Amino acid sequence: MRIGFIGGTAFVGRHMVSAALERGHEVTVFHRGRTGAELFPGVEHVTGDRAHDLGRLRGRRFDAVIDVCAYRPGEVHAVADAIGDEIGWYLYVSSVSAYRTDGEALLDEQSPVRGPHDLGDPTTEVIDDTTYGPLEAMCEDAAAERFAGRATVIRPCYVVGPHDRSDRFTSWVRRCAEGGTVLAAGPPDAPIQVIDGRDLGAFAVSLIESAAPGAFNGVGPAQPIDWRTLLDECIAAVSTAHTGVHWADPARLRQLGLDPEVDFPMWGSPADAPMMRCSAAKSLAAGLTLRRLSETIADLDRWDRERGRPPLAAGLDRASHDRLLATLTG
Repeated sequence: MRIGFIGGTAFVGRHMVSAALERGHEVTVFHRGRTGAELFPGVEHVTGDRAHDLGRLRGRRFDAVIDVCAYRPGEVHAVADAIGDEIGWYLYVSSVSAYRTDGEALLDEQSPVRGPHDLGDPTTEVIDDTTYGPLEAMCEDAAAERFAGRATVIRPCYVVGPHDRSDRFTSWVRRCAEGGTVLAAGPPDAPIQVIDGRDLGAFAVSLIESAAPGAFNGVGPAQPIDWRTLLDECIAAVSTAHTGVHWADPARLRQLGLDPEVDFPMWGSPADAPMMRCSAAKSLAAGLTLRRLSETIADLDRWDRERGRPPLAAGLDRASHDRLLATLTG
């Protein structure tokens, strides 16, 4: 197949491009050239900003396009306007944030999603914590409208693994590798879902290979886990010293001037918990293969060490972590 990528050189898209190449497909990558311009030397790179330069893809016929970086419905419409007739199949990378989070039931692909009615201004293009989910759902609607009968949506949870420059999960793996007491925001039984970017990439490519329509949750592990299990897995995989976890009350953290959702990456408030209870059943039946979480953690730790363990882009630095821990336990 000839596959075009809108984006594809940062993290999620990078693993999807790698999967496409490993499976023998011909690839064109359209990106701004700000990250990963040196990647995939045998691949056609078309440099441009999707807001202005999609016309640079005209004249190319794609069996499928994977759109990694559309966050507003107008960006999906722009792809359709520019090259829609040249696209055989369209896969939109959405998010589990598209789901409505009222209720405790396991979320599957038939669960209600958000939309313009969840926005104070349905025409907004501002992306923040309140608009991101509704805009993702609106992008899904745009994909279904403009690529009717030839569209797939994949809804990932937290995507983790090597080359994740957000450092959200890396911050936990590194802290566990350092040993000692790891400070975490409770409760320890709060649900959490993560998927290795390599597994998500392979699954996305398999979906366009089979022209599978509709939505699929890109989530893992296969069995539900909570934060205690996640950190226990990290400690078992990378810690070489005595390591334990101190679970802090989020209310106490806020009293001390911290924001748990910022200072403790991937932590979610109780209102967000349903978003971390998404069913993988449909995707597993469609061919999603999930590696062991311990493998992802070990590979992420190895990548972090190979890059020299630079200052992290997320989470508390070690000095702040230790000061806070001393305050909470002193």
